[in-house]
Amino acid sequence: MQVLPMGVGAVLVEDPPGTPASWAAGLRSVGLRGVIEVVPAASTVLVRCEGEAALRDVTERFGEVSAISTADGEKGTVTIDVVYDGDDLGDVAVACGVEVDQVVALHRSAEYRVAFCGFAPGFGYLAGLPTALHLPRRASPRTRVPAGSVAIAAEYTAVYPRQSPGGWHLLGRTDHVLFDAERDPPAVLQPGVTVRFRSVT
Repeated sequence: MQVLPMGVGAVLVEDPPGTPASWAAGLRSVGLRGVIEVVPAASTVLVRCEGEAALRDVTERFGEVSAISTADGEKGTVTIDVVYDGDDLGDVAVACGVEVDQVVALHRSAEYRVAFCGFAPGFGYLAGLPTALHLPRRASPRTRVPAGSVAIAAEYTAVYPRQSPGGWHLLGRTDHVLFDAERDPPAVLQPGVTVRFRSVT
């Protein structure tokens, strides 16, 4: 684990014990005073505090966090209904050397966990994609990906919460509203939440 300064009152923790989401959950469970924000990403955790003094106190206790917990904890399960008719479904099957039905079966049979959030409000990076479906992002990103698009890239799957550009492979679509600014909390997908996909027609 490496701790890097990120301006006044913040540090970036690289390669924390466990996963970034689980280490962040462990840090939150300690309940340290002065912590404003804990943001896990793919391999790092940003920790922002009220000021330099609070940051010093918090970083001195980082050693306790891994000892307390590196488990994500139970955050509940979200089931998302998907119509598997995405524009890239056939291309994904060819690239992975399987039939289209197998792509769908592999994707919907896996259990996913929100590793971290980013890119856009409500966009969760879901870990747990079967290795057989691991593909790099599209060589040519789309300028417009419809809201509700279910997609894959690298070792992650995700749902686009709103229309935006994107370079992921589109497998299908859902009507599930993942982000609503009027809701509390606005985002359905939070780090540690378990996600299952269910095929519908």
